[in-house]
Amino acid sequence: MFDLVIRGGSVLDGTGGPALPADVACSGDRIVAVIERAAPAPTGAPGGSLEAALVIDATGRYVTPGFVDAHVHADAAVFDPAVQLAVLAQGVTTLILGQDGVSFAPGSPSTVEFATRYFAAVNGVHPLLPPGTAASVAELLDGYTGRIACNAAYLVPHGTVRYEVMGAAAGAPDPGQLARMLALVEGGLADGAVGLSSGLEYMPGGYATADELIRLAAPLGGRPYVTHMRGYEAHAGTGMAEATAIGRGSGAPVHVSHYHGPAEWLAGMVDEARDGGLDVTFDSYPYLRGSSTLAMVTLPSFLPTADLDATLAALREPATQARLAGLWSAELWPRITLACVEHPDWSWTEGLRLPEAADKAGLSPARLAVELLLATGLGVGCVFDQPPTATEDSVRALLRHPAHIGGSDGIYRGGHPHPRGFGAFARLLGRHVRELGDWSWPEAVVHLAAAPARRFGLADRGLVRPGHAADLVVLDPATIADRADYARPREAATGVDTVVVGGVVVLTGGALTGATPGRGLRGS
Repeated sequence: MFDLVIRGGSVLDGTGGPALPADVACSGDRIVAVIERAAPAPTGAPGGSLEAALVIDATGRYVTPGFVDAHVHADAAVFDPAVQLAVLAQGVTTLILGQDGVSFAPGSPSTVEFATRYFAAVNGVHPLLPPGTAASVAELLDGYTGRIACNAAYLVPHGTVRYEVMGAAAGAPDPGQLARMLALVEGGLADGAVGLSSGLEYMPGGYATADELIRLAAPLGGRPYVTHMRGYEAHAGTGMAEATAIGRGSGAPVHVSHYHGPAEWLAGMVDEARDGGLDVTFDSYPYLRGSSTLAMVTLPSFLPTADLDATLAALREPATQARLAGLWSAELWPRITLACVEHPDWSWTEGLRLPEAADKAGLSPARLAVELLLATGLGVGCVFDQPPTATEDSVRALLRHPAHIGGSDGIYRGGHPHPRGFGAFARLLGRHVRELGDWSWPEAVVHLAAAPARRFGLADRGLVRPGHAADLVVLDPATIADRADYARPREAATGVDTVVVGGVVVLTGGALTGATPGRGLRGS
């Protein structure tokens, strides 16, 4: 007798092949048999009706491997059941964390405090890392095991490593500092990290040169160097040139985070790198607005933004405020919607365009931006319109590129986050597969499960195959859809009936079961 059988569905196994009428049998946390219903049962397997402690009826549904979100900021938020529901309701069973070069490990207490404050509006406060706590990559990964309903893998964040060794200092590391940084990267990889991430529009990662990143990416081997580039849209050429130089110099595969802009140009740069022998992939999400911190969007490089206290002190100075007012364009403010403003005097601004909030407050937009940054210690999150070069046609063209894998870039902080964390994968399936035909259903499962699992070295994920982890999704192709939008960004998706993680049912009937079989996954 098996522990679990999913019976009556059509299996999309992640190889890109057509749907197969088959039953999937699991024992423990593994798939042990995929039995085609039109074929004789394999030797030793019961024919006709498989016996199991639990049988799930998938008639009229697709059975797929669990999806892997290649870029998501749930490092702390994933402990929240509402966030677990948000990802599982889209069929996502594994999250790749440690993105954009900033997260909680590896670090001493001062580095954990920095990462918590700097990315307050992105990652928030980790519930297992109270003030004064240090964290290794192994400890961070172990903290997920048995406490969450999905799985979590982790990238060593370059900015965190740099802060641990150099603090907020700009400039190049000396040989001793570089050696210490390299040891931290190697230690994180030995602890099970699945790659190295950089955030070159954030600090202190943005202070790094390509030479520094080449040295730190050298130990990756087959694991990817994952980069939030130094520029997107009109500056994507600069960003890609640096990313590919780091890949060639280090020998590491390159993965570009949240790639967006004019598709023909962007795809051409990827093709050129791949034709030249470099292993390059990218993720993207199906929306025309981005999300980040208000500090990243608005504060120029003359401010020491890696030193939070020094930046706040500078912002209080009238001379700094006057200088900023002269630099900021009036065209900037209407593009910004406030997403996370966790201060009792200003939380009412969440969900408003910045000029609207400024008008209600009786302030200029520039003055309101400064007031919010000061009140929250720079912890303001925002949603912003991308430039006009980011179009629906570009989004669709990038999705169809063979180097593409799915990522939500989900951020779950604040009362009015970007809807992508609650709907990106469901939107890809409901709109871009069912309605627009950008992928076939088998192709979608490659982009969302098999390819990201392969990219991040999760060798036993991403396929419905005996011996692989029993991370499985039962979804209705006729009804799967995103419900979250910019007005109501926290609505869970519909159309995923059942999700199994490690052989345990974690979602049924659109609701969490309360089981927490998720693990901190180690790369291979």
